[in-house]
This record gives sequence, C-alpha cells and structure tokens, in this order.
Amino acid sequence: MPTIPGSRTLSGRVLIIFVAFLIAALALVGRLAYLQLIKAPEYASMAESSRTVNVTIPAKRGTIYDRNGNVLATSVDATTIYCDPTMVDDPREMADALAECLGGKSDDYLALITQDTTFVYVKRKADVNKAESLKEKGLSGLYFLPDSRRVYPYGSSAGQIVGASNIDDVGITGLELYYDDILSGVPGKMVYEQSATGIPIPNATVVERDAADGQDIIISIDIDMQIYMEERLSQGVADMGGSDGTAVLMDAATGEIYAIASTPYFNPGDLSEVEDGATSIKAITSGLEPGSIFKTVSATAILENGKMTPDTEVFCPAYLAVDEYYIEDMHERGDMTMTFRDIIRDSSNVGISLSVDEYLGYDKLYDKILEYGLHSATGVDYPGEEVGFLSDYSEWSMTQAYNISFGQGITCTPLQMTRFYGALRNDGVAVTPHFLVSLPQSGETPEYETEQIIQNTEAVPTMVDMLQTVVEEGTGVDAQMEGFTVVGKTGTAEFALETGGYSTTMSNRDFVGFLPNSTSSLVCYVGVDHVPVTGAVTPIFRDIMTFAVDQYRIAEQ
Repeated sequence: MPTIPGSRTLSGRVLIIFVAFLIAALALVGRLAYLQLIKAPEYASMAESSRTVNVTIPAKRGTIYDRNGNVLATSVDATTIYCDPTMVDDPREMADALAECLGGKSDDYLALITQDTTFVYVKRKADVNKAESLKEKGLSGLYFLPDSRRVYPYGSSAGQIVGASNIDDVGITGLELYYDDILSGVPGKMVYEQSATGIPIPNATVVERDAADGQDIIISIDIDMQIYMEERLSQGVADMGGSDGTAVLMDAATGEIYAIASTPYFNPGDLSEVEDGATSIKAITSGLEPGSIFKTVSATAILENGKMTPDTEVFCPAYLAVDEYYIEDMHERGDMTMTFRDIIRDSSNVGISLSVDEYLGYDKLYDKILEYGLHSATGVDYPGEEVGFLSDYSEWSMTQAYNISFGQGITCTPLQMTRFYGALRNDGVAVTPHFLVSLPQSGETPEYETEQIIQNTEAVPTMVDMLQTVVEEGTGVDAQMEGFTVVGKTGTAEFALETGGYSTTMSNRDFVGFLPNSTSSLVCYVGVDHVPVTGAVTPIFRDIMTFAVDQYRIAEQ
C-alpha cells in the first residue's frame, strides 16, 4: 500500500501530544485527589477556626466556712460581657450605653470596642442586674456569658487568713492560695461559630466542656472570736503606741487555730488599697526575737535535765561581764541570791544565763531548741511559713549563748512559741497548728501529726507551776482573771536596727499563756512591736481569754 508522505511524522506528533495531555490529566487528577482526600480536613479545620471563637467558662470557686458554718468567702452569680467590634453598628451609642449601665467613661469604652479584633472583654464579672439592663438594650455585637465573682461577707475580718483571689479566680494570698487546687475547680470551654461576615450562626454555640465547680472547705476559725481579737489587738497597739501587733489563739490539744491576726488588716474584696504587710499573718510568716517568753524554753530544758528545782538557789550579780559586753536585767538591782522560781518570776536575764551555764550546758540547750521545734516549720497550712534564725552551736560566742537563753540572738515565729507553750498545756505533746477542718462534699477530715517534744514529762507540771507564780506574783500580774488560774510568761525584747545594734528607745512586748485547770486547752499569744514607753500586753491577753471563756463556756476544774 502506498504511504502518504509525512504520515509517520504526523502520527508521532499526535502520540506525543496525547501522552502530554495524559500526563497533565493524571497530574490534575492527582492534585484533586490530594486536595480532596488529604488536605481537605486541614483546610476545613482552618476555615472553621477562622469563623469560631473560643470562650472559657469559669468554674465557681468553693465556699470557705468558719467552724460554725458562717460563710467567709463564696462565689455569687455574675455576668461577663464581651464584644465583637466588627459587629457593632454604632460604637458611640454602645459606649454611652455601657457607661450608663456599668459606670465609667464612655470614651474608655469607645476605645475598647473599636479595636481591630473580633473579641474583646468589656466587663468581667459584672453585676447581674447591671448586665441585664444592658442586655435589654439589644445592642448588636454585645454578648453575655454567665460567670461568678468572689465575695467576702466579713470584709477585712479574717481577711489575712482567708486571703484573696484574682480576676481569673486564682488564689493569690492566704488560704485562697494555699488551697487553690481544692477551691478552684476546672474551667469549661464554649465555642461559638460565626459567618464569613462575622454574624453569629444561630444554634451553632457548642459547650465542649462544662465547668466543674471547686470544693468547699470548713476551717477552724471562729469569726466572732476573730472579730473580737482583731478589735482588741488594734486598740492595744494604739494604747501602747506600738507599730503593729500580733495575736494567736490555738487549741493545744487539737492544733486548731480559733483566731489569729496581725495588724494592719486588709479586705480581700477590695484590693485597690492594701497596706504593706497586710496580706500575710506575721505570726506565721515573720520571725522575731521572742525575748523573755523564751526563758520558759531554757527553764523547761533545765528541768528536763533534772539537776535543778524551783527552790535551787543561784547567786545572781547585778551584771555579767562577757567579752566586751554586759548582761544585766531589765530592772536595775544589786547582787542577790535568787531561787530558780524567783528567776522566772522576776524574769532575770542574769539568772537564767547562769542557770543554763551551770545546770544544763549551752550545747544541750541548743539540742533542746531543735527538739522543741523552735527552728523548724510547724507545718501550718498557710503560705510562706518562716522557720526563724538560729546559728549553729559551733558558732556561738559566750555572749551569744547568754543572750539566746533569754530570747535574744535567735528568732522564732509567734506560732512556734504558741505551739511550744501548747505542749506545756498538753503534757509535753506538740500538735500541728492548722486551719483546715474538713471537706464537706467528700466528707474528708484531715489528720495532723503530733509529737512528744518534752521527753521528761515530770518537768511539765513543775514548769507550769513556776509560770503560775509569774502571773500571781511577778511580771504577769495583769493577766490574772477572776475565777481562773492563769499561767504564762511576759517578754520584753530589744529589736535589731537595720543600721546594726539594738534600739535603746523602743522594745517589743509579748505574753503567752493559758488556763491550766480549766475545761479548755486554748493557748493565747499576744505581742506588740516597737513600743516607745512602758506598757504591757497582759491586759490584751486577759481580755481575749475572757471573751473566749464566755464564747466557749470554759469553766475552772
């Protein structure tokens, strides 16, 4: 058959074009398959995320109750108001409405709702009634979310104990911080979907996770006792001309803290103005030189050693010359012989120093200080507990040794000292001070450790008897209460200056004691710092304990 010229070349070209089209078609099909099957979910997710807004649903914090069921902190209904600026028809109209219903300046709201975004908080945790009046105006682009806010019914009373939480319902001080994991709960999550033009799609709001509310807690505080303590302490600080004061009332048998305070106070419901140091309880978070209330520590250690009785006599010169320093009593006197009971009754610095030196040894005093828990945390459930300062015995000079025996050159917290005196009320057993009593929803009741810190318990009633002499005849006579035996020890401590040395014009005063023959195991500490003139805290102690007697129907046995 004859061949048409050029036909082979034409067929080759057709074949090449066909193959090229086939490759292009396969590439297009492959691309479409890649986009449809592999990338489609990713693109869909991107498209969805571009038209969805995630909103956190706050969990309601648990309520804090006092030991009698009074509400100290709780969460009440509130409304969080937010805005999509792209959906606002008339920004000025909305700004004026916000100022009218919520308070504040219209221009501030205008700046807020004209931002280049699709989500902005207008007011978090707004009053429900104010939010409702705003909702009735039907302003486009304005949305409302159920929320809660923290309230403190007793204001500044027990404010340091309860503490505060921030706008995000996170505890930042006090028990709100310490028990934040229990109180806070778990936030939820809500998602709403909007169209390409920013209009919310009806029925497209989804709650992905409901909020789980926090648990309630019951604490040991008696709010009525707390209020009285705070008022009496403030008045005492003012009367004595001091800078600040501290008080503790704790059950020596259980460790439950019924009341505790340090001036100044603060209201956790209003954080706009807070004085320095007001948010923490200094009885827990600050160490101080305890002064002569520490003589009971030295005396107990001596009595445990068994080489001294209340009638043991010690020659006490007017002063002790040690290195380049002089040790002397707070009240001027001449050389004299004193019994051990006299030394404690009259609070003799010279007498307790010589007694430790001759009948115990300062190395053993150091060991007893550690054994009594006066250089370790008490374990109290409160943030920021201080353990105090105590240098190692190997570093003690003789002057420092003498000073430590009567409470200078060492720092302890008032709570540590309260715990030690509690052991004298509790047959040598020290308990863990605490606030948490129970978790009502779960029925859980926490248990707390106890420790036998005074090993020779025969020393306990002897020490208590000597402390009774302090109140009946010595420096603590103003602590006496009609119808009750009162025991305790006064303290007058110099305080260190930032520039070095000690103040010669002011001192810290304190007293700690209890009612040994009563139906109560309550121990009370009171201290006032930087007192410029003579004065005693014993009347403050007496008044607090008198209120407690009436409050808890305490009787002498």
